[in-house]
Amino acid sequence: MTPTITSSAANFSWLKKVRWDENGLVPVIAQEAGSNDVLMFAWMNRDALARTVELGEAVYWSRSRKKLWHKGEESGHIQKVLEIRLDCDEDVILLKIEQAGAIACHTGRHSCFYQKFEGDAKSGDWQVVEPVLQDPQTIYANPKNSTP
Repeated sequence: MTPTITSSAANFSWLKKVRWDENGLVPVIAQEAGSNDVLMFAWMNRDALARTVELGEAVYWSRSRKKLWHKGEESGHIQKVLEIRLDCDEDVILLKIEQAGAIACHTGRHSCFYQKFEGDAKSGDWQVVEPVLQDPQTIYANPKNSTP
């Protein structure tokens, strides 16, 4: 399902520079400004990018829910956007962000990239290398909850 553009986002000339895919989406990397940790990967449509610029907080397109997703709307772990960059091919966006509550992942971890491949091709496997900072059930049981 291709996301529909609901705001005046289609008319912003700066959005026309982005090379949107066949579904009207662009991949987005959220990088923590202080540590340079890559916290997550998501997608945006034109509305999401326009809302991100307007709010100064990350708004993504949820492909599973088929709607705009203001990061932290349920968990309280919003992403304050400090900088937005477009790559050389104009088809990937990088957000430099400040992560509220130090948690970006729905698993309660700092980063969604908490599994590291260790070993070789024959006997290697993915190992969890980042701890859970807050039980996800407590995050989503109390909307707008942040890490103590």
